[in-house]
Amino acid sequence: MLVLITYDVNTETPEGRRRLRKIAKTCQNYGQRVQWSVFECMVDSTQYRMLKGILCELMGEDDNIRFYNLGNSGTTRVEQYGKHKSYDAEHDYLSI
Repeated sequence: MLVLITYDVNTETPEGRRRLRKIAKTCQNYGQRVQWSVFECMVDSTQYRMLKGILCELMGEDDNIRFYNLGNSGTTRVEQYGKHKSYDAEHDYLSI
């Protein structure tokens, strides 16, 4: 399934900046960064539950993480325009 993950992390403190790096690195382990705080992740249901659990544990009380489950046909719902080239999410992701 294709999952879109967005986050907003309070980086006013050194701890917040560390959380931001950890959250971004975790998302990179599961998917592709498409904007600064937005990732597209191709995961199965087990990976999805694990990823949500890890990210929710990492976030602080002033942070926000959103998960948009686009389902198994999610790649057909994504339209992309602008500077960066699109990629085939089905084949460009590494298995975790």
